[in-house]
Amino acid sequence: MLLCEAAQLAEGKLYILGAAWSMTGPDPAPSAIAFVLDLEWTELDYPHHWELFLVDQDGQEIVLETPDGPQPVETRGDFEIGRPPGVPEGIPISVPFVVNLPPLPLQPDGRFTWKLSIDGQNRTEWQCSFSTRPPVPPAPEGVEDGPALL
Repeated sequence: MLLCEAAQLAEGKLYILGAAWSMTGPDPAPSAIAFVLDLEWTELDYPHHWELFLVDQDGQEIVLETPDGPQPVETRGDFEIGRPPGVPEGIPISVPFVVNLPPLPLQPDGRFTWKLSIDGQNRTEWQCSFSTRPPVPPAPEGVEDGPALL
């Protein structure tokens, strides 16, 4: 799993921009998560379910206010990959995924982890963590923002 600024899938390949960061903010910014699943031959031709959810440093799910009320920060989907013709039996198949995320108003100076679950199973390598920077202190009165002119 990789945290990215943006990602997309095209022709079975991942296209990633600004990958492998671990610090963001403090202001919300769009982001993406890219991951690749290596499916064993026996896992092909069967439906699978995945869930991706965000938790804080204490393992508590992140819940944000929305127009529909409080909602956990999560996304999920289903997939089924067929056995490609011409591929010898027993060969694992790699399947790329991308989840693009809107700017999330997360607490500054915090630590967060995206956790992936596939068919109800979780693994440590199916996680990626990041931190948010502390808030920027306001400029003292009488001090203007921006570079000083000489």
